[in-house]
Amino acid sequence: MLETSARLLRLLSLLQTRRDWSGAELAERLGITTRTVRRDVDRLRELGYPVHATPGAPGYRLGAGSDLPPLLLDDDEAVAVAVGLRTAAGGTVAGIEETSVRALAKLEQVLPARLRQRVHALQSMTVPMTGAAAPVDPGVLTVIATACRDHEGLRFDYRAHDGRESRRAAEPHRLVHSGRRWYLVGWDLGQGDWRTYRVDRLSLKTPNGPRFVPRDPPDDDLAAYTSRAISSAPYRFRARLIMHAPAEVVAGRMPPTMGTVEPVDARTCVLLCGANTLDEIVVWVALMDIGFEVREPPELAERVGVLADRLRAAFSRG
Repeated sequence: MLETSARLLRLLSLLQTRRDWSGAELAERLGITTRTVRRDVDRLRELGYPVHATPGAPGYRLGAGSDLPPLLLDDDEAVAVAVGLRTAAGGTVAGIEETSVRALAKLEQVLPARLRQRVHALQSMTVPMTGAAAPVDPGVLTVIATACRDHEGLRFDYRAHDGRESRRAAEPHRLVHSGRRWYLVGWDLGQGDWRTYRVDRLSLKTPNGPRFVPRDPPDDDLAAYTSRAISSAPYRFRARLIMHAPAEVVAGRMPPTMGTVEPVDARTCVLLCGANTLDEIVVWVALMDIGFEVREPPELAERVGVLADRLRAAFSRG
């Protein structure tokens, strides 16, 4: 059995991983009795953590209190952490966007209203110099992240890449950041299948949908799944090419939104990509300055030949 102090930290960590826990579930996870769980919850409350009893079956929920729980942070420090996480969630620091959203969701769950207002005021008065990617409100990201964690359905209006708008209902699974944009992977209730949604194209509706039982994800590697979905599936033409370079070299010369790379051996790999015109694919791959062979579609190989003849003719005239 864990010592009391270690057990309290473990209990607090469990309460932060999802919305509701029954006393029996916590007792099983911690290897203690439900009576000990009740005593430990009382200790957390004495320390300032707002652990609420849930209605119905006896259970517990970590909520927001009138004061920030003792995280060794004063009000100014808590605001600074929240603002920093919101900024990082927007992609300011590469590689920590998804971690920042998860941490922000935990922090805002217990952040007092007066501090939440300060964070929102500071964020609204700050004008970032963004790049080409469409910005996403960190508040939207935390709502989606919390729904993923708590297995709550989402309802939203969605604008597809061709401009068509529709009303969607989905069981959210995970948020994925491509380096430029945020995507939601979820089970579309209307389509009865897994879908990938660009977060900047959706408008959330309130309240959330009902709770659901999580489904098995469409792929163990959600990053690769999302890359395939956004790099080829939405486009008119999909291409498969053999690249005469190691997979890591090809991957290093393109963003994950442009295509996916599958290694063949130490010197070659397969590139899967898509575009709305064949010329886009030809020019983009040629600019990588790597030898390649077209495997499909057949009309792409024909288009490579046409453009090659045109370039040779231009060279001979020069």
